[in-house]
Amino acid sequence: MTTLNRRSLMKAVGAAATLSLVGTAARAEDKVKIGFIFLGPIGDYGWTWAHNKGREAIDAALGDKVETLYVENVAEDASAIPVIRDLAQQGCKLIFTCSYGYMDQTLEVAKEFPDVKFEHCTGFKRADNVATYNSKFHEGRAVLGTIAGKMSKSGTLGYLGSYKVPEVVLGVNAFTLAAQKQNPAATVKLVLIDSWFDPPKEAAATDTLVNLGCDIVTTHTDSPGPLQILEQKGLYGFGQGADMSAFAPTAHLTAIEDIWGPYYVQRAQAIVDGTWTSTDTWDGMKEGTVVMAPYNAAVPADVVALADAVQAGYKDGSYDIFTGPIFDQDGVEKVKAGEIMTLEQLATIDWFVKGVESAS
Repeated sequence: MTTLNRRSLMKAVGAAATLSLVGTAARAEDKVKIGFIFLGPIGDYGWTWAHNKGREAIDAALGDKVETLYVENVAEDASAIPVIRDLAQQGCKLIFTCSYGYMDQTLEVAKEFPDVKFEHCTGFKRADNVATYNSKFHEGRAVLGTIAGKMSKSGTLGYLGSYKVPEVVLGVNAFTLAAQKQNPAATVKLVLIDSWFDPPKEAAATDTLVNLGCDIVTTHTDSPGPLQILEQKGLYGFGQGADMSAFAPTAHLTAIEDIWGPYYVQRAQAIVDGTWTSTDTWDGMKEGTVVMAPYNAAVPADVVALADAVQAGYKDGSYDIFTGPIFDQDGVEKVKAGEIMTLEQLATIDWFVKGVESAS
């Protein structure tokens, strides 16, 4: 495994060229190089941490057949292009770009390297050498919403999000609809901070939501900072991407855990075997990609039963939170009674459901 950051990346490329002159790189040529582009630091204990656990699963499963490299803290703008390109130039045969905002940048670099395979997480644009993969996080959000709708005393819930991208909109809507199944009068205050990982900003936004009367807050950003604020205030919340209970043992009711390892190992093995093809994969609870962390003892037994029923319904196909009728914020019917939104519709959703209120 090789760790890089943007400042040391070009230095690393030069060093690799020097090493090849003295023959020390010859052994590495036997290994298939696999690269990762990470949004935040691997120590965020959330989104990037979970993806890095998936990378580590490749190392554990394939051993000396592969060498994994990663670059952390890569911005979701044009500056990602040379970082992705450098991994390809270093000989990576497969590159995972692990956030929605890398979609166009991944496609641009993929055109330059037709023999390199790329996988973009949470996106929807593909090519012959670009696959997409996602996790049905909204299934977990429906579990969180069920718990929040049942346990909230005020009926005013908070949602801390990053950007208005389909993944986040989908999560907000699933959470809201599930909460309203338990409490039809429930409303969700939404704050978007235009960042995935910014602990001070996340903490400030959490304070805002609490000041607006939210007694339970769920986060769609990557640090445990919001939970620590809730812990201090004696309120409840949910972890994001991983079990964050160690940071807020009282406030943390449960969390969506992102389990990427099996998928990463499968796709890496396909590169080793020469069987990789461009696919679109969107797995969830049924496949084990979305897992709920253990419930806090503060969650009553009847609420646990409701949450477990949602999980069971997603696993056996009997439950879907996006079953109509569903109305948008303006009261316009978007999904008719009995209809279920398709995965294609969910992947590009850009509207919020009734009951979501901007708190920005």
